[in-house]
Amino acid sequence: MPHFTVVPVEDRAPSNYDSLEGINWVDYRDTGQGHGNHKEDSPFLNSTDATKKNDFYDKNLALFEEELDIRPKVSSLLSRLVNYTNITQGAKEHEEEESAEASLRKAPKSPNMGTLMGVYLPCLQNIFGVILFLRLTWIVGTAGIVQSLLIVLMCCSCTMLTAISMSAIATNGVVPAGGAYFMISRSLGPEFGGAVGLCFYLGTTFAAAMYILGAIEIFLKYLVPQGTMTIFHATDPHGGDSAMLNNMRVYGSLCLSLMAVVVFVGVKYVNKLASLFLACVIISIVSIYAGAIKSITHPPEFPICMLGNRTLVRDFDVCAKTVVQGNYTVPSNLSEKFCPLGNMSSAQCDEYFSQNNVTEVQGIPGLASGIIRENMWGDYLQKGEILEKAGLQSVDVHGAMENFAMYVSADIATSFTLLVGIFFPSATGIMAGSNRSGDLRDAQKSIPVGTILAITTTSLVYFSSVVLFGACIEGVVLRDKFGDAVSNNLVVGTLSWPSPWVIVIGSFFSTVGAGLQSLTGAPRLLQAIAKDNIIPFLRVFGHGKANGEPTWALLLTGLIAELGILIASLDMVAPILSMFFLMCYLFVNLACAVQTLLRTPNWRPRFKYYHWALSFLGMSMCLALMFISSWYYAIVAMGIAGMIYKYIEYQGAEKEWGDGIRGLSLSAARYALLRLEVGPPHTKNWRPQLLVLLKLDEDLHVKYPRLLTFASQLKAGKGLTIVGSVIQGNFLDSYGETQAAEQAIKNMMEIERVKGFCQVVVASKVREGIAHLIQSCGLGGMKHNTVVMGWPYGWRQSEDPRAWKTFINTVRCTTAAHLALMVPKNVSFYPSNHERFTDGNIDVWWIVHDGGMLMLLPFLLKQHKVWRKCKMRIFTVAQMDDNSIQMKKDLATFLYQLRIEAEVEVVEMHDSDISAYTYERTLMMEQRSQMLRQMRLSSAERDREVCLDQSNVRRMHTAVKLNEVIVNRSHDARLVLLNMPGPPRNTDGDENYMEFLEVLTEGLERVLLVRGGGREVITIYS
Repeated sequence: MPHFTVVPVEDRAPSNYDSLEGINWVDYRDTGQGHGNHKEDSPFLNSTDATKKNDFYDKNLALFEEELDIRPKVSSLLSRLVNYTNITQGAKEHEEEESAEASLRKAPKSPNMGTLMGVYLPCLQNIFGVILFLRLTWIVGTAGIVQSLLIVLMCCSCTMLTAISMSAIATNGVVPAGGAYFMISRSLGPEFGGAVGLCFYLGTTFAAAMYILGAIEIFLKYLVPQGTMTIFHATDPHGGDSAMLNNMRVYGSLCLSLMAVVVFVGVKYVNKLASLFLACVIISIVSIYAGAIKSITHPPEFPICMLGNRTLVRDFDVCAKTVVQGNYTVPSNLSEKFCPLGNMSSAQCDEYFSQNNVTEVQGIPGLASGIIRENMWGDYLQKGEILEKAGLQSVDVHGAMENFAMYVSADIATSFTLLVGIFFPSATGIMAGSNRSGDLRDAQKSIPVGTILAITTTSLVYFSSVVLFGACIEGVVLRDKFGDAVSNNLVVGTLSWPSPWVIVIGSFFSTVGAGLQSLTGAPRLLQAIAKDNIIPFLRVFGHGKANGEPTWALLLTGLIAELGILIASLDMVAPILSMFFLMCYLFVNLACAVQTLLRTPNWRPRFKYYHWALSFLGMSMCLALMFISSWYYAIVAMGIAGMIYKYIEYQGAEKEWGDGIRGLSLSAARYALLRLEVGPPHTKNWRPQLLVLLKLDEDLHVKYPRLLTFASQLKAGKGLTIVGSVIQGNFLDSYGETQAAEQAIKNMMEIERVKGFCQVVVASKVREGIAHLIQSCGLGGMKHNTVVMGWPYGWRQSEDPRAWKTFINTVRCTTAAHLALMVPKNVSFYPSNHERFTDGNIDVWWIVHDGGMLMLLPFLLKQHKVWRKCKMRIFTVAQMDDNSIQMKKDLATFLYQLRIEAEVEVVEMHDSDISAYTYERTLMMEQRSQMLRQMRLSSAERDREVCLDQSNVRRMHTAVKLNEVIVNRSHDARLVLLNMPGPPRNTDGDENYMEFLEVLTEGLERVLLVRGGGREVITIYS
């Protein structure tokens, strides 16, 4: 135990604890925009009810005086935490803020349930169920003792490993209403939580249907006299099964309606009857053991009648062909069934009946009989196959088909995998303890101990029951699912002591009770999912009656359960709910494994006996059992979970629950980033990783959203995109503005479908901010290699030269950082994501080789649906001394090796005299530059004459000639890509540089100026 020393500090005023009326979690970092739930994000508790600042003020803490409204005293924090942990969880959702009325209500009663009443007995009640009483004997008879033990071992091992994982998660904090759903969603995130929560809900709902079908089967087969309550009757010997299923549907629907009304009227009645139902289960199980022990000396009298080696349905009195009445031997009831009109002549009787003897065999030989040797191995049957006892003599002849109903036959085809699916529901129910965590005195201790003890107890009961059934009951009786051979008695009831009625009545009430519990729990689970608001279309099911009862959720549960009842066969419903429970258990194990391997700081479970390897083993067993029991049901269940996952991912509300998947993503990202640090990417892997520089207007709206449109078309969701912007000012004063700008950019990114990151920096000068972005954006190997920025429109008219100086400074920065640069000019004319070009060309003017960017960019653009139909044309410029024909051939060969389809053209530029227009443009440019410069010069320097610089004239001549050629060839192109010349080394010529670029691109609708980063970005090699 940690030791604390408390030192008293003198103070004039007594220390004031804060009001304890409700807990409000406050995110002290940001009160504005944000995702998810701030309640779980904030490390501090705070009260918004404080009316005076003095509530927080303490002279001994004067140093922190200004922060005490957002960072409370430790005394205040601890007093609220103590109050918080005493709130009974499950009364309302853990994350809902306390309402104003909450303080007016009575303080909740302190939870006081211990391990026995709170976890152990509820788990026992949920685990023991209909399968134990109705199907376990049949499973033992069909699979044999050895394979039955294997089935029980597989199912119980799976639930035990899941219980270990669940105990770790349940003891890592408080688990409110929702149980398994809450654990998985908070460990694996809302997508997994919602998907698995709905699977668990469907499993619980189908469990209600299974229990109701079990109760109706007991009622119609064993409780009431045969045929007295049936509505549908078989019209032919082979129609008995369908008539029985129809009866099950009618009575099952009535029973479901009645149970739903009981649950609707009041759950308190269900909870009060829970103890009675549990007592029925325990008494029934004890009577089985008592009967098995008694059978050692006095086995019960349940003789079965065999014709040859075939088992007969026992609906007659004497097991013989003839009986003596007075002094006469007359045909028995049995003979009358096989021989018409009681005529015993072999010509009139059934052939098989005539040639085989009738023998009577003890149905329950007892524990000391040695029957266990015969029941060791399985006897799987096909549908309609007659139950036969090995070792009895039989003449193998075909009997008449009309007498088929006289024999006990298999109603379904059996296999090992089918039996696994049917048995697994009898191992479920382990979540009962975690669902009640709010009512436990010490949930951290009770949940692991109670759950694991309950599973151990039930596993021992199952193992011992398998052995006892195999050691006490005749094999053909075990394989007789409905007890037809033992006068329509419940097979497990024939072994019980003192009477079969103990099991029949006990199992009926236990199945009814389990059905009520499922109909009570499933709507609350759905309500917990709906209240989390992660699945929009389920919101209506979060509402209920004034007292919180989930009315709408109960209605939906009833409708889904009705689907299970319409299936009408217990053996077909059981594998369905097995799938959903196995899916839930699989993700409980995955949640524990992920949290353990990630070693997240919050993963501190009090239950220490867990390991990630055990969780992975449990997960693997769940997956294996899903596909063993029914591979097609497994695929359907996984498909349903997958669809719900994707739906929540795209449509659901964003939640931040500190889940393990987020931690897993962080770990994977860290690992990938460290791998990327090894070196620069190979040319084959190079793709433009963009830094898009956006300009915001005064209202913090994006000025040119088409830049983002262009980025999304170029990237198509691949690679890295960082959208950056600069706010001019002081960071301390502009933090709120920065947050608003980030949100505005994120909204615009969402509209334009740009998948990437946003970064806004505050700087005293815009050019410094851009330089910071270029230097510092990205992380490790995930850094941008290409900068996209807009053209400074109206730079000629602007008296302030900062706009175009910032532009040129950015060009210089990208060149210095060896980054590629793209400048879309006339970006407002670029197509939106909804437009489609059905024809047209993307023209590339390849003047200087710049690493291959000009080839790669059109190819990437053509991957997007906007540009897909456009054709690519590549123009290159030949001088007088170049061989243009050879150049065209070489360029075509180069493009072929690059696997790029494009039309190639070589344009010849002849030396010509410099035109008067060129001189005029140069003069205009230099006069403007001179004028701007003179504004900053002294009066003596203004008198200097304007004289044309010949280098400027040559540059202008090149720009004019190139522009003429480009406009001539590409005036109707959808997009023109040009090499962007670098800025002059001497900053005095910056204005001239802007003028050159204007002249070069004049008369073109859409232009993309491209400047390479100094490395090859495209290769001919594979």
